[in-house]
Amino acid sequence: MSQPTIAGVPTDRLTAFAAREAQRYTRSRPRSAKALADGAGAFLNGVPMHWMRDWPMPHLPLVAKARGARITDIDSYGIDDFCLGDTGSMFGHSPKPVADAIRKQARHGLTYMLPTTAAMEAGRLLTKRFGDFRWQIATTATDANRFALRVARAVTGRPKVLVFNGCYHGTLDDTMVELADGRTGNRPGLVGQVQDLSLGAVVCEFNDLAGVEAALAKGDVAAVLTEPVMTNSCMVLPKGGFHEGLRALTHRYGALLIMDETHTISTGLGGYTGVHGLSPDMFVVGKCVAGGMPTAVWGMTEAVAARFNEYDATRPPGHSGMGTTLSANPMQFACLVATLADVMTKDAYAQMDKGAAKLAAALQQSIDAHGAPWHVVRVGARVEFICAPGPLHNGTEAANAHQPQVEAALHTALLNRGCLIAPFHNMMLVSPATRPRQIDRLGLAFDEILSELFA
Repeated sequence: MSQPTIAGVPTDRLTAFAAREAQRYTRSRPRSAKALADGAGAFLNGVPMHWMRDWPMPHLPLVAKARGARITDIDSYGIDDFCLGDTGSMFGHSPKPVADAIRKQARHGLTYMLPTTAAMEAGRLLTKRFGDFRWQIATTATDANRFALRVARAVTGRPKVLVFNGCYHGTLDDTMVELADGRTGNRPGLVGQVQDLSLGAVVCEFNDLAGVEAALAKGDVAAVLTEPVMTNSCMVLPKGGFHEGLRALTHRYGALLIMDETHTISTGLGGYTGVHGLSPDMFVVGKCVAGGMPTAVWGMTEAVAARFNEYDATRPPGHSGMGTTLSANPMQFACLVATLADVMTKDAYAQMDKGAAKLAAALQQSIDAHGAPWHVVRVGARVEFICAPGPLHNGTEAANAHQPQVEAALHTALLNRGCLIAPFHNMMLVSPATRPRQIDRLGLAFDEILSELFA
């Protein structure tokens, strides 16, 4: 009788492995455990942000410092950081031009609701890096997506946004929907949700142009909001011709096309849109665009801007529902200029791409050598191993490929071997500060783990 397995790993072996790695972690970090016991009680469930509970280790490590692509925790462990703030620090922790800009701006004020000369330079650099858009500044990509949708609904007069099953665009209510039995509905895990989100959203499967056309043909969709590659699930690449078809369909049915490049900025200079020559009506990017300073940008083409200005001139005065007083502060602009001019460069991306290719090859080689039914996906500097056969084609397949029990054990085991990857799925980033030896260590640690799991 064959033994039960999860993602090809015998269940009893996985259970024993996970228990041993958890014990090893707990024994090795007594200072973090004590600091949490002494101080975490002031926070809800012991964490300052609820999703920090999603890390799989028995308790969190407390960070003492971070530099480049390396973290040191208060138990004095050095950790090769391939999580990099889930893209927020994609160019490394505290790049020197950004750190210098923060020190300089801090002497001149942090926020004052007025622009600076750096703001003018940031606008020029944003256009140079990402294209001829009319820009606005937000604090998070969630806000940027929210504001972009308001504009799309305003200029089209339509109520709905089309998103793809399994998508994630921040904590934007409109996109917290899923496809279940062919129908759009609220995601079941939403906290305190009382509204029927299907009144303002429709869900299709990624890579399904026929489904998109059927939804757009109803004439009530203001915009399609999408990542060029699905990244907040097990990663799903677009099929050949998908983005060209999406652009053609939105033109045909009068919907705007919004590209959210918050994660796919890893693709290369200008993001996936720039590298692959896409032409969205609106463009959103956040997290790393200011070197880790909380910042997002969103822009619209001149044609959309003209339509919005016509609308804006006719609406009653009052609250627009867009913007916060802390957005577009001088610290953001100082960091935007430093990042766009001196950090987010062609040479940096070339180095990141080379390192990520090396990492992806090492992981795939190990998977193949051990006969694991897994695969590796890469988008520029972003690499992910998926504990299922591939490639994946849509959000439903991505959800089914997610193996939480295997992933949790593997993440803790990697951290015990000095390597940190993102807690959400199996995402890794290679920064310009990531050294070849760090990539080698991660590859060796991964192989050591698979040697035991697939012995």
